[in-house]
Amino acid sequence: MSEALYPWQEPDWLQWRQLQARLPHAILFHGPQGVGKTAFAEACAKALLCETPAADGHACGTCAACGWFAQYSHPDYRRVRPEILDDEDAEGEEDAGESKKSKSSKAPSKDIKIDQIRALADFMNISTHRSGMRVVMLHPAEALNTAAANSLLKMLEEPPPHTTFLLITNSLDRLLPTILSRCRKFALAMPDRQQALQWLHEQKVKDADGWLAEQGGAPLAAFDASQDDSREAMDDLLRLLAQPGVETALRAADRLQKTPVVALVAWQQRWLHDVLSVKLSGTIRYYPRYSKELNALAARAETGALLQAIKSVGDRRAIAEHPLAPKLFIEDMLLDYTALFS
Repeated sequence: MSEALYPWQEPDWLQWRQLQARLPHAILFHGPQGVGKTAFAEACAKALLCETPAADGHACGTCAACGWFAQYSHPDYRRVRPEILDDEDAEGEEDAGESKKSKSSKAPSKDIKIDQIRALADFMNISTHRSGMRVVMLHPAEALNTAAANSLLKMLEEPPPHTTFLLITNSLDRLLPTILSRCRKFALAMPDRQQALQWLHEQKVKDADGWLAEQGGAPLAAFDASQDDSREAMDDLLRLLAQPGVETALRAADRLQKTPVVALVAWQQRWLHDVLSVKLSGTIRYYPRYSKELNALAARAETGALLQAIKSVGDRRAIAEHPLAPKLFIEDMLLDYTALFS
């Protein structure tokens, strides 16, 4: 098994090997967030460009092409993604002793823009290096704005020879149906719980079981969550959700206003799913450590009201990236939740 892949991706690699026999011009890797889709797609791209691939289909890691790929400088490879991801990588590569260069006051875009897609036209109009393949990896595909998606669609309708597009998405329903229809879908599923826990234990994650449950079984998301400083804010929110009240909601909104709203909405969304799941089937997926509180809340809430609350928090998640007033947004969210149990 290649070190580039995660242990649970071995069956996926076998499926990829079968697909290579009749390689489509566009492949869409999809699945839950936090299962390693980007790493898998990069391993596929590297294997396609490798000059001396191994017997199992993985890139050799030693040829000139593999060296270029490792530096993202292969002449026949392009990686298209939002500016904000490039900025995050650049910040991570800065030396601690170096002063940061002055940055533009303009926030980096979270979208893949049309200029990035148009730039691919020049790339695809020149001959490939050593008469090999050309690979374009685009992620996350749901970040394509409307103009960029339409521009990409034209390329997918008339793909240049010896070119393969590898797209990655967490949300199939956020892509244009016309783009979906021109890609071969490749599902990357969640690993089983024991595999995920074993990997987390190997990464020295404490309370791996709890982190994995809170991230819905996604091991990479669980690992990332265990490394940041959001646990205190999450526990603050969960304590309020466990004991809802108007006054505590208003105080919590004041404390939590500096926490990313997207994270707060996601935590509440999972909590509501657990309340509904307890009510309908007696099972808990995300927050088993709050079993007693979830059971008590499920007994107090009506099923119809819970379904409506889940829909409402889903609508809020769509606008949580750019709330006009975070504190008011959080207050409104928590007061609506409190009303479920009054």
